[in-house]
Amino acid sequence: MSNDTSSHSPIHVIGGGLAGSEAAWQIAEAGVPVVLHEMRGVRGTDAHKTDGLAELVCSNSFRSDDATSNAVGVLHAEMRLAGSLIMKAADANQVPAGGALAVDRDGFSDAVTAAIAGHPLITVVREEVRGLPPREWDLAVIATGPLTAPDLAESIRQETGADALAFFDAIAPIVYTETIDMDICWYQSRYDKVGPGGTGKDYINCPMNEEQYNAFIDALVAGDKTGFKEWEGTPYFDGCLPIEVMAERGRETLRYGPMKPMGLTNAHNPTVKAYAVVQLRQDNALGTLYNMVGFQTKLKYGAQAEVFRMIPGLENAEFARLGGLHRNTYINSPTLLDGTLTLKSRPGLRFAGQITGCEGYVESASIGLLAGRFAAAERKGETLAVPPATTAFGALLNHITGGHIVSDDEPGKRSFQPMNVNFGLFPPLDPGAITKPEGVKRFRGKEKAAAKKQATAARALSDCAAWLNG
Repeated sequence: MSNDTSSHSPIHVIGGGLAGSEAAWQIAEAGVPVVLHEMRGVRGTDAHKTDGLAELVCSNSFRSDDATSNAVGVLHAEMRLAGSLIMKAADANQVPAGGALAVDRDGFSDAVTAAIAGHPLITVVREEVRGLPPREWDLAVIATGPLTAPDLAESIRQETGADALAFFDAIAPIVYTETIDMDICWYQSRYDKVGPGGTGKDYINCPMNEEQYNAFIDALVAGDKTGFKEWEGTPYFDGCLPIEVMAERGRETLRYGPMKPMGLTNAHNPTVKAYAVVQLRQDNALGTLYNMVGFQTKLKYGAQAEVFRMIPGLENAEFARLGGLHRNTYINSPTLLDGTLTLKSRPGLRFAGQITGCEGYVESASIGLLAGRFAAAERKGETLAVPPATTAFGALLNHITGGHIVSDDEPGKRSFQPMNVNFGLFPPLDPGAITKPEGVKRFRGKEKAAAKKQATAARALSDCAAWLNG
């Protein structure tokens, strides 16, 4: 715990959302002074309604609190182990939500605001920081979220490069590899092309006949869709049209676009030419996740799961995340940040929260927690090891700073996309980590998947406790 005296120079944190508040708390609890800069109270945003710290602008749910078999629940548990202010405030302001952790949004924000204001090592300054932190601030954390003010966003863009800062997600659904039916699908690159690091079998292909294709197009066009908020605008541009918008422009559009069957031969039925093909591309270095190429969408989540399971081979697909297209300022973190969330071009400057390329309240706060701990250790002249990749902390950090696959066959295309924490980001279990329960004859399917999740969760919490006790 902290005391009210410190010989250390302060660390500056820009942004008083969940990530910034958590970063400030972790730094102060390490005995290092913090100046937390928050513009609300001086200047508002298009989404926030108050000037309270850690205001929840969308849902009031932190999602599943099950730490035995859910990746989000594991992250909750790890944050509690690490003394998270966000989790303490959430637990104190919980409202009934079944197995989820949901909060009274006003009580939650009030609790965070009061804790920050009452900490002897934290000073809150209500001002807009219009550019990158001045050099004399030495150590700083930018945690300004998806609604980063234009002047600061432009300064970040100038520092990192014109194509290193995105203002919109154009996200295709991501599928757990193990849920794809490879008795129907097959591995092959178009025309067996072997690109940099490729083998000629870099995509998973899902074939459709004419009847299946037409039914799929009808379902895409008819599916329930979400609109853009007034302040988002309508950011359709070449290369990121929603799949349903392409379908509306003509029945054959997708067959001559992302679903073209040319250059592909069905390994299970070589003599029959597919009418259309959906391709999935490896999304992470572990190979546990594949994204649906060209399938960014504004379909509502329920409609996405229903429509995309019409695709042959994806009938039983489980999604690590569903698609979307919305306003979300974030940087190309795998290129720009090192393993401690420091901007490679400017030592001492860290990023945290959604601007790094994570999604979700808890994910944003957890990256704030890590950034705060890394910054505090640096200020104290200490070295803090990164959390193991087997932990939820480490799995999410690894996705942000280096676990993503770069698309070599589409030069200039931003392949890094924000992600919620999920078990697809965790390293596979060691052989023998799960064993068939005594008396069970057939150990597969849902039972085996549940056992894998439980073993992955248990490993994560054990490794996280060891890391924190380091």
